[in-house]
Amino acid sequence: MAQLSWYDELTTEQAAEVGQLLEAAEDTDGVAPVGEAVRLRMRPGATGSRHLLVHLDGELAGYAHVDVLGDADGNKVAELAVHPAHRHRGVGEALVTALPQEKLRIWAHGGHPDAGKLAEKLGLSKVRELLRMRLRLENDLPEPKLPEGVTIRPFVPGKDEAAVVYVNHRAFDWHPEQGSMSIEDVRAKEEEAWFDPEGFLLAFDADGRLAGFHWTKVHTPELGEVYVVGVDPDSQGGGLGKALTLAGLHHLRGRGVGEVMLYVEADNTVAVRVYTKLGFTLWDADVQYAR
Repeated sequence: MAQLSWYDELTTEQAAEVGQLLEAAEDTDGVAPVGEAVRLRMRPGATGSRHLLVHLDGELAGYAHVDVLGDADGNKVAELAVHPAHRHRGVGEALVTALPQEKLRIWAHGGHPDAGKLAEKLGLSKVRELLRMRLRLENDLPEPKLPEGVTIRPFVPGKDEAAVVYVNHRAFDWHPEQGSMSIEDVRAKEEEAWFDPEGFLLAFDADGRLAGFHWTKVHTPELGEVYVVGVDPDSQGGGLGKALTLAGLHHLRGRGVGEVMLYVEADNTVAVRVYTKLGFTLWDADVQYAR
């Protein structure tokens, strides 16, 4: 019989056990079952979360994370994973059924077919789709053409956080998650092993104001990411977004990365069109479900 337990915070031992479950799921499915934000919330002392652990026969069989702070629209957001050794035993249904049901959104990363079947069974509908696109860097890349007076330099920790957060908020005030990024969030990511200020490119206008940025990320020696490209609304429309994207791609190729990925909202047709013209193709998609 399944044993379900809720926690406001995970111990170091629990976080390690959950980490092993997540790694097993990713190895089997080829995509991480939870996002980066969840892994940061698994750390001791992290707040704003509820963690649900499901044990079968004394073994951790499933995990769900609920962001109780919610997104910009006031929705609680859940992500979950079932250990490959315990699938098709009702663990996924037990996790979803135990989640708070009011204003709940649930992510299914990679569009796993089992997630779609479970959503249909439980009366959940697709309400959002986040595309993952990729590009091989073996082909020639156009050189970035910066607007007149704009210069690019790397991010300086301890100096640029506030300016980045300000522009990020203006650029993504419509986005359920990205627009709420805080200075503390930036500093927390500066502590991550993947953080590289040389790959965090800032564009300044002729008056020295931050006009936009391209934050790149290297996952493995072979795979990089267009992590965030943000342009201040006052600087949009002049080609800065494309120039920053290309500058970041050149940086990643200079690091020896052979392939680059990015996430983009499926209904952001302008961005999808820009990335497609640069040679990005669809990889897979994350789907968000709700009642």
